[in-house]
Order: sequence, then structure tokens, then C-alpha cells
Amino acid sequence: MKIKPEEITSVIRTEIERFDKKIETVDSGSVVQIGDGIARIYGLDNCMEGELLEFSGGIRAMALNLEYDNVGAVILGAADAVKEGDIVRKTGRVVEVPVGEAMIGRVVNALGEAIDGKGPIETKASRPVEVPAPGIIERKSVSVPLETGIKAIDSMVPIGRGQRELIIGDRQTGKTQIALDTILNQKGKNVLCVYVAIGQKQSTVASIYNVLTKAGAMDYTTIVSATASQSAPLQYLSPYTGCAIAEYFMNKGRDVLVVYDDLSKHAVAYRAMSLLLRRPPGREAYPGDVFYIHSRLLERAARLSDDLGGGSMTALPIIETLAGDITAYIPTNVISITDGQIFLQSDLFYNGIRPAINPGISVSRVGGNAQSKAMKKVSGKLRLDLAQYRELESFSQFGTDLDASSKNLLDKGQRIVEVLKQPQYQPMRYEKQIMILYAVMNNKLNHIDVRDVGRFESEFLEFMDTYHRDIGKDILTQGDLTGELTNKLDLAIQEFTRDYYGGRKV
Repeated sequence: MKIKPEEITSVIRTEIERFDKKIETVDSGSVVQIGDGIARIYGLDNCMEGELLEFSGGIRAMALNLEYDNVGAVILGAADAVKEGDIVRKTGRVVEVPVGEAMIGRVVNALGEAIDGKGPIETKASRPVEVPAPGIIERKSVSVPLETGIKAIDSMVPIGRGQRELIIGDRQTGKTQIALDTILNQKGKNVLCVYVAIGQKQSTVASIYNVLTKAGAMDYTTIVSATASQSAPLQYLSPYTGCAIAEYFMNKGRDVLVVYDDLSKHAVAYRAMSLLLRRPPGREAYPGDVFYIHSRLLERAARLSDDLGGGSMTALPIIETLAGDITAYIPTNVISITDGQIFLQSDLFYNGIRPAINPGISVSRVGGNAQSKAMKKVSGKLRLDLAQYRELESFSQFGTDLDASSKNLLDKGQRIVEVLKQPQYQPMRYEKQIMILYAVMNNKLNHIDVRDVGRFESEFLEFMDTYHRDIGKDILTQGDLTGELTNKLDLAIQEFTRDYYGGRKV
């Protein structure tokens, strides 16, 4: 067998062409200190802030402190699996979570991993948890209502798609309830929902999941859960995870509602994390950038311009106050970031006025632009009448004789309060709200005993559904209470009061 020099030359030439001269380097370091979910790492010279790190055992961490001779990282997972001396390598990317259609209807943790026992989430798309908020040119003004189904909110503190409306109040005053009713009311309205539970009990998250499942709301909802038993870094990360999941749909031109329940616990988790990282404490031991963690989260809520698809993300952050003190550090921070607040008062709640919304302090800075003409007409004087009623109510307790006009205001105010009461998990359709508010604001309930207002309302709306469904349809299609519609509504109220009120035809 003869060896041909040409063949050898050809083989050598091919091998030289295939030879890859690139040298791959992996920036790695080692753990020099570990404790309380915080790892100090030596050797990561080119690490980025917020970068995802991987330990030799597969545990992940997020770099937060870039110091002179080490990197401080928070561990996202089981911290007891990490030991001193373990090798840590950079990934070259910031923390990402899976996003996509497969997330709808699922319960995930702060890393976007399924925890509902329905198997892994099959999605190829992912998104960084931290991205810049849309700029001014990329946004358009809020003009489309996001109906909550709650009469007191849709009439006095309306919310628009793309708005950030704070829900604030003491514990056990119905804050989560308002958020859940809003989610339930989005059924059939092509609005996706993301509920973020931060530092809640596992039993609370389970009961919320059951409520949403029972009502069929999980078909368009994702729950992100970082419970009280989980580490502070996961609780800190969870709202950004929920925001990233929602942003994916917003950029696809969809409308999304995100509930952050609640940002008080989020701030506490960030404080614990920052103190363990040896960051300098400020007021109430919170770090100096505690305002920034909430502002960069809530600023991502927007209504995008038509060029970007016209999608929207509406944020409902929740803040818990202590003894109704809205001047505390975290409440004032978030109030200054948001476009208004719904304030829930303990006294109203304990007096049976639920939802316990205080219309004096509650405000929506942009929602009026997103209110239909019909709702504006029926609720225009509602806040004023309620304020006058509250003032007269406290005055009348002294037993002073009131003139006829004051008595009329007092009677009307009592009926308005009764109409605005609403049971939980029973959001009301927009046209029904307009009809009953029209009745009470135009003194059609004056002859009804205050104790019977609730019964009158339910029977009246049932009557309208049965015999005058066209009026409700016209209110929705026209979006305005025209003279013709008003006359029809007056005649319908008159017919109901005369012939049907009481549960049987007279």
C-alpha cells in the first residue's frame, strides 16, 4: 500500500481549516462566606449587578453588591446546599423568568417554576425580570375603563387601563377582596390577570386559588407566589417576576391587570436582604433605595402607543397601614408613585359598610378620562352628596333639629350608602351599576325604607333583566344616558315601583 503525499496534504489542510482558535473562558469564583441566604464570593471580577450566578450544585443566586474584593449575592433557592469553597460561575445574563401563553392558569414561584402540581411549564420564551419602563413617546393617555364591578370604585374612583391605582388600608379591611373582585370582573372582557402574593400564608394563597378556580377566573389568571415561609430574596423578586409575565402580553397588544399583594411585605423583605448585605440603613432601617425598588416596578405599568401594539398593563399595588397612618414611610412613597389611591377605613368596615372605601381620601388622578358619559352623568354629584351626608350625620348625632333640606340630604345619603354596599365575590355589570345609581341619585328610592334598599336593588335589577333588557344593552352600546334612554329608565322604575316591588305582581 502506497501513501500518496497529496492525500496526506489534503487531510492536514482540512484539519487546519477546521481548527477552532477561539479559547472559551468562564469567569468563576469561590464562596468565601455563607450565611442567612447571603453568599460572599471572591474572584468574579467582571460581574454585573443583578447578574445570575450558578453554584457548583446547581443552585442559583443574584449578584447585588459589587464590592472592592468580593461580590455579595442573594441565594435563590436552598441556601443550606451552598458551602464555603464552592465554585461559582457567571452566566453572563441577568435573572430571567419563563413567559408565554403556557403561564396562563398556572401557579408559579418567584423564578417562574410551576408549583401547582400540573407538571412543568412548556414555554421557550423568557424575559428579564428587570427592564426599563416604557418612555413617554412609547405611551398614550389612559382613556379605556378597567371595570372593577364594584359600584363605589367604578362611580367615584374609576380605574383606566394602563393606570396604577393603590389600594391602601389597615389589615383585614378588604384590600385583597377588592383586587379579587376586580379579577373576577374581567371574565369575558379579554383582560389577562396576574396576581402576585408576597409574604402571604400558604393557606391564604390556596384559598385565593380556589376562589378564582371556582369562578372560572383561572382561565385568564396567573398566580405568582412567594409565601412567608420562603426566603427574603424570593419575596423581593416575585413582583418583578409577575411584572415580566404581564409585560410579555402587553407587548403582544393584550390588556393585563397585575395585583401586587402587598408591597409593604416586599419592602420588609428588601430591608432584611439589604441589612444582611451590610448596606447602610436609613429611615426605619430601610435602605436608601427603597423608593426606587417600587418606582421602577410600578413605572412599567403603561398603555402603549398604537405603533407598539396598543397593549396595556394596569397595576393595583396593595399597601398595609398601621392604625390608618398613611403618612408612614412606605405608604407615602407608594402614594407618590401611583395615579391615585383607594383608602379603606377600619371604622367603616366595622360599621358594616363594605367595601369600606373612604371617598374623602380616595382619588383617581386619571380614571375620570376613562369613565363613560353615562357613568359620569349618574355619579357626578355622588361624592359631594356623600361628603355632605357624612358632615350632617356627625352633626345630627347631637340631637339638633334639622331643616327640611338637611333632612332630605340625610335621607338621600343613607340610601346612597346602602346602594354602595356590595357583597364579596359579586362584581356587578356596568349597565346595572348605572341603572341603580341613576335611581338613587334621582330620588327614586326616597319612599323606600333604608333597611329595604338592598332588597329593592336586587329585585329592581332582576326586573330590568327580565322585562327591560334592551335598556341595559342601549346603555352599553351608546355609552351615554340620552334623553330617550332616561325617559325609558324613568318609566321602567315607575312600573317596577308600582306593580312589581315586593316580589310579586300587584
